[in-house]
Amino acid sequence: MSKQDSHFINVFGIVLGVLVTVAIVLFGVARAVGNSTQRQEVQQEDLYVKAVAARIAPPVREAVAGADNSALAIAAPAASAAPALPMPADGAALYDAACHTCHGPGIAGAPKFGDKAAWAPRIAQGTATLYKHAIEGFTGQHGVMPAKGGRMDVSDDLVKQGVDYMVEHSR
Repeated sequence: MSKQDSHFINVFGIVLGVLVTVAIVLFGVARAVGNSTQRQEVQQEDLYVKAVAARIAPPVREAVAGADNSALAIAAPAASAAPALPMPADGAALYDAACHTCHGPGIAGAPKFGDKAAWAPRIAQGTATLYKHAIEGFTGQHGVMPAKGGRMDVSDDLVKQGVDYMVEHSR
């Protein structure tokens, strides 16, 4: 073995030893930080324990004859955290609340609001067809219209008012 080879092996061994030592120190620091007393206190809080139990509970529990099945009663669903969307008052408000999302920029092949050329063939089909496509949804050759523009909470009459509003401004 030459002098250069033995020097390389010595330096490589030292570098490798330093890296292993650094790794062990980092592992020890990580364990110390992860086992702080604050974290153990949090894990013992009542709300935390209940939340974990709810997440890991089986999705279905079966009633067993002769056993106390009162815990299996279905609880009332929690109120939705999302606030309800305000109900539009008329066709113009519905357009502002829902229709403009696609009919403003022309997304998904929707004819743009006020574009007479794009609306002309649709208007020629008649208002009954426009109403039907707006209420029930429609997939055509040039685009897609979701039922009620995605606002399933609005009435059919309000959707018709929205269609009338767009047609009125697109003739």
